[in-house]
Amino acid sequence: MTYEIRSVSQLGGTEPFELQVSRGQIPGHSHVHVIGEVPEMSVNETGTLWDVNDTPYPWSAWDTPGTLAVARANAGDADKNVIIYGLDADFLPITETVTLTAASGNVTTQTFARIQSARMNGTSANVGAVTITRAGTTVAQINATVGQTIMGVYTVPAGHTAYLTQGVMTIMQGGDATGTFYYRLPGDRFTIGHRFEVASSEYLYQFTCPFAVPEKSDLDVRASVRTNNSLVTTAFDMILIKNEGPL
Repeated sequence: MTYEIRSVSQLGGTEPFELQVSRGQIPGHSHVHVIGEVPEMSVNETGTLWDVNDTPYPWSAWDTPGTLAVARANAGDADKNVIIYGLDADFLPITETVTLTAASGNVTTQTFARIQSARMNGTSANVGAVTITRAGTTVAQINATVGQTIMGVYTVPAGHTAYLTQGVMTIMQGGDATGTFYYRLPGDRFTIGHRFEVASSEYLYQFTCPFAVPEKSDLDVRASVRTNNSLVTTAFDMILIKNEGPL
């Protein structure tokens, strides 16, 4: 039996804007979904919701672009491939696959100004942690068996504006924390864009008017917990729109 795939837009009707973006029907528009998680945040510590406990994201490591070193902690990950998604020196998207051949670490061939995420490529996850460093500072980490980074940070590519539509933060049962959404315009300092409390539940905020974040700006979600060894997560959604010019 043959099925014909149709949508209301094909029939001359209307279709939700978000669905049109996801289907690639609107030139110059794309959807970005960022997730972050800190496995065990210590009490009274403040850190970014990423794969390293009790640590604000080290943005200063990106003061100058450069190559990245990718190291494995377990011999069981030898010869596995890691895909790195980032931005080059012009803040344009780049991707590179690194094969974990050397126990001491393998270096990228491309120059990175930011890293957005990384994941293991293939059918098996990583046995041990995989650490990605810039000039000796950890800028991304794939924790053992997870298979990908879970980083609550993002940088808007050059030539685009990100429109933040919603954000969410959760904490484990019995946990209690203050969450802060930071953003930094190019050449500026980090500014608080939104702040909230979360306890044993989920905090969800939908922007009535999407929060506009210009090109080359950095986003960072952090938490300060009042319950020891708290697992905290975040996620935020954006519509990325190409700036004026040919689509």
